[in-house]
Amino acid sequence: MGAAQRNYYGKALARLAKERDDVVVLDADLAGSTKTSEFKKVAPERFVEVGIAEQDMIGVASGLAASGKTVFASTFAVFATGRCWEQIRLAVAYPKQNVKIVSTHCGISVGEDGASHQALEDIAIMRAIPNMVVISPADAHQAYAATMAIAEERGPCYMRLGRADFPLIYPEDVKFEIGKADILREGSDVTLIGTGQMVSYCLDAAKALSEEGISAEVINISTIKPLDADAVIGSVKKTDCAVTAEEHSIIGGLGSAVAEAISESCPVPLVRVGTKDTFGESGKAEMLMEKYGLTAKDIVKAAKDSISKKR
Repeated sequence: MGAAQRNYYGKALARLAKERDDVVVLDADLAGSTKTSEFKKVAPERFVEVGIAEQDMIGVASGLAASGKTVFASTFAVFATGRCWEQIRLAVAYPKQNVKIVSTHCGISVGEDGASHQALEDIAIMRAIPNMVVISPADAHQAYAATMAIAEERGPCYMRLGRADFPLIYPEDVKFEIGKADILREGSDVTLIGTGQMVSYCLDAAKALSEEGISAEVINISTIKPLDADAVIGSVKKTDCAVTAEEHSIIGGLGSAVAEAISESCPVPLVRVGTKDTFGESGKAEMLMEKYGLTAKDIVKAAKDSISKKR
């Protein structure tokens, strides 16, 4: 069973519209796609359609936050992080404004939208900005819970959501704690660390590995910044090797964050599964995930490679 994260983001916004009169939502002419339209249905007077002017959207968001509002600003990830980077850095992150930038249509699984719309760099772009929390939920239920959590968190947040249906991993009533990783499966031979929809592939890979007698521990890193380094280091000290998996470039994303943490505290073999310094292309999502090495089968191979490099 699967569900789209963006749909549950819309449901969470609708709930916030009813429960909190300080919440304001902005969109850049994509409310139907990002599902901020669900907020508009409940509180149209607190919904601002900025139009195709994403940089202006961030400026307006900063101003509203400065006046005491909790602001959610949404558009596709390529626009939210690329087109608006300077505005986010100077108008949101530097003054620590209470703005939540929630983007949709991340990664290769956007499919037919093609290379121009497949955000494979957004985690790296946002992770580099001081004061910015970076979140990538594993499924729709966690996306809902994360939306409610960041609404309570003061300061800048970035959350990336997929377009397509993802398998459901968590129960509907899951709680989300910013900065906390979840160990979804315990193991002793290799640590599989995933984020976003790649978490479900890590679980599939762990099952396949178990059939070959390999015990894989699976960790869901939904908060990439601040990274739960204690959970990562505690696991790799036990398994002595690791794999990261993300629907994002291996440069600057989850793989880089994990590499930084373990290289400083517990150096072990690490294989990063993600896109390899390349743009995407237009095509069916499943075909692209396979072509770019983003499947459970690729994680299984990476796990065996990582195990083979143990000292």
